[in-house]
Amino acid sequence: MSVELNHTIVHARDNRESAEFLAGILGLEVGPEWGPFIPVATSNGVTLDFASVPEESITMQHYAFLVSDDEFDAAFERIGRSGITYYADPRMKQPGEINHHHGGRGLYFLDPAGHGMEIITRPYGSHATTPGS
Repeated sequence: MSVELNHTIVHARDNRESAEFLAGILGLEVGPEWGPFIPVATSNGVTLDFASVPEESITMQHYAFLVSDDEFDAAFERIGRSGITYYADPRMKQPGEINHHHGGRGLYFLDPAGHGMEIITRPYGSHATTPGS
């Protein structure tokens, strides 16, 4: 058996709110509550298990999701309809823009707990880059 990431725990102020937020943006399903967790599974079998913790215990994390061009378009439309601020860069200096790194498209946004979420259509390093790309 090869090593694969199976699941990770994502700290949230409200586990259901954060799980439903991400699932709604990405067009995924929220799984049934399991103990203190609300799971959201991705198509490659990795589950994000959202757990409610005290707000002061939350440390911002970054989660990047590789999506198809059609999935990007759908997520981008949902982000726009929801009025969510998105950025072309992880430092959030380019609001309202997307990037075109690695021959694809990408953007960043925050979830309700303040985690940095990223959607990309091409994996990093998949395309020759030029300065500024």
